[in-house]
Amino acid sequence: MEYFDIVDENNNLTGKTEEREIVHSTGLWHREVAVWVINEKGELLLQKRSTKKKQAPNKWGICAGHIDAGETPENAIVREIEEEIGLKVTIDDLKKIYISKKSSRHNSRFQYTYVLKTNKKIEEYTIQYAELSELKYITLDELKKIVETQDEQYTYSKSEYMQDIIKKLEEIINNM
Repeated sequence: MEYFDIVDENNNLTGKTEEREIVHSTGLWHREVAVWVINEKGELLLQKRSTKKKQAPNKWGICAGHIDAGETPENAIVREIEEEIGLKVTIDDLKKIYISKKSSRHNSRFQYTYVLKTNKKIEEYTIQYAELSELKYITLDELKKIVETQDEQYTYSKSEYMQDIIKKLEEIINNM
């Protein structure tokens, strides 16, 4: 069973933990992580979620997951990157770019978003097939189009904070 630390609406730890299912069924505030992987060409890595996933099956997204009870956001994203795409990275390899706050009936969360630069090619990743079915790189212009058209094939296409993320990604890519 997975347990998450419960936070308040200001992202302060409450000292309480709860099971994943209870957190999501009751909408308790918790923390999640995500990472935008950027290659040396300035392209962004996307991963297609498995058809077996409960949330957003068969949709394109980025490497992401929950922060387990007692875990830091940095340790959680390092773990998720290794689990989902087989990369061993350290906290020093990551740059935190954003913390978003989003609440819905079943998922009230703070998401810590990072960037990871790599020179890996698609075939060099190790896909966790229980979670994912394939990987691809897209350009920043393609990402902008996905967000602009709110393409339903992508998990983040309707997120209100994506314009901020795009600006931060553009800045990072332009300075590569």
